Amino acid sequence: MAGKRSDMTPVVDLTREKGSGPVRRRRPVYVDLLPPCNNACPAGENIQAWLALAQAGRYREAWESLVRDNPMPATHGRVCYHPCETSCNRAELDSAVSIHAVERFLGDKAAAEGWNLPKDARPSGKRILVVGAGPSGLSAAYHLTRLGHEVEIHEAGPLPGGMMHFGIPAYRLPREDLMREIARIERMGVRIVLNRKVTDPLGEMKAGRFDAVFIAIGAHVGKHVDIPARDAVRVLDAVSLLAEAKGGEPPRLGRRVVIYGGGNTAMDAARTARRLGAAEALIVYRRDRAHMPAQEFEADEAIEEGVKIKWLTSIKQIVGSELTVEMMELDEKGRARPTGKFETLKADAVVLALGQDTDSGFLRAVPGIEFQADGTVIVGPNMMTGHAGIFAGGDMVPSERTVTVAVGHGKKAARHIDAWLRGEAYAAPARHPVVKFDMLHLPVFSDAQPAVQRVLSGAERAGGFDEVVAGLAEPAARREAQRCLSCGNCFECDNCYAACPEQAIAKLGPGRGYEIDFAKCTGCADCFETCPCHAIEMVPEPA
Repeated sequence: MAGKRSDMTPVVDLTREKGSGPVRRRRPVYVDLLPPCNNACPAGENIQAWLALAQAGRYREAWESLVRDNPMPATHGRVCYHPCETSCNRAELDSAVSIHAVERFLGDKAAAEGWNLPKDARPSGKRILVVGAGPSGLSAAYHLTRLGHEVEIHEAGPLPGGMMHFGIPAYRLPREDLMREIARIERMGVRIVLNRKVTDPLGEMKAGRFDAVFIAIGAHVGKHVDIPARDAVRVLDAVSLLAEAKGGEPPRLGRRVVIYGGGNTAMDAARTARRLGAAEALIVYRRDRAHMPAQEFEADEAIEEGVKIKWLTSIKQIVGSELTVEMMELDEKGRARPTGKFETLKADAVVLALGQDTDSGFLRAVPGIEFQADGTVIVGPNMMTGHAGIFAGGDMVPSERTVTVAVGHGKKAARHIDAWLRGEAYAAPARHPVVKFDMLHLPVFSDAQPAVQRVLSGAERAGGFDEVVAGLAEPAARREAQRCLSCGNCFECDNCYAACPEQAIAKLGPGRGYEIDFAKCTGCADCFETCPCHAIEMVPEPA
């Protein structure tokens, strides 16, 4: 059955020889393997399972399967960079399943229908403090609550959401959609205390009688660079720009804005500058497009909105409204190096988008906690710092800094905190082998066209912060879910049943799969070769 998880570890044998002669040397075995989408998801979602339920129109069950791993599908369907789709085997056939669009559909439907998050366990009597109401903190609080613990989040800012609220522009993530999903987490019992900055975690634990703490304060401090400046134009960091853009009085940038950096934040800052009235938003980046850290589609969308990008360029000096920039070149390892050739640009404002640091200094007084040179906190495989009972995750630990990675950290930390409170160690289940495209037995044609989400034109976007990408309506979302190939997991297509020349395969009924009568089976492998999703393996006959 599609999406089913099994504890059975298959014996992978891809030999495709047919027939076995008078003595059967191999026999078919039904297996559950790991689809590449599940394998690639930083939040650890069982994507194939909820897609299978969505394609059957069982949307409430699909949503409940999804939120078992990730409590904010409407948010992730909008902001995740969906590595699941990059890994999707269907991309080799025609195009990847638009997993993020179906996820968003389920999240939006849950909001429209008023579905509430389930709780799995009885109260444990344990209290956990979470510091930071960003994606990692919210995820940890949610999962800990499902495990039966009482959770309180202390957030330094005036609103929950962290960088989802203050760092992602509203045209990508409307705030009402984010706040609805946070409110749902609160309704299940998580208490969020705003404007409560934690400076002494040990003191906070003692005063609140907390049994453990998870620290996930994120990375909100914009990095700066030492650029000589005299009578300079306004210089501000991208994080501040994005945070202030939707405030009562957004920053005044002037007509010409230069954004320094090549990551996703730089693209967001440039697109935001255009929406705030800049006639020209120019991104200056020291390397080329092939080496930029921003996602390709982020750069494409910025260019569609009139943002210009000046590659292989570095700012050397700012005098008044003039920027002296140096042309760069890449060495054989792709590193930028100066050429000694200079140019002058004019700007009314300069936005620095050079990355963010975490403000982790308050933890240096806690015995046992160690840090990397960049201020990130060192944690063990169980997400615990060097001080017993203090865990950390999200952007403040060494890792890729995305919303989905942070949510995955929160789930992982919750499982380890739960085990630690019980005096145990959490061990993740073994992962099955990943199903690759060449392991599938698919028809040579495809007639399932991908769904298309409506996108505002460049001209429509420039007028404000309206959401750029629309979601899918129910019929399109269901059809898109049906494009899933169910890699590695049986979806009861009956191909094996129809192909068996010995009638050795019996159907057990909907959701129960098949059974093989080995008294009839000759090991011919016809079932294996007609299974489109590789849910059958041919294994050596037992001795």
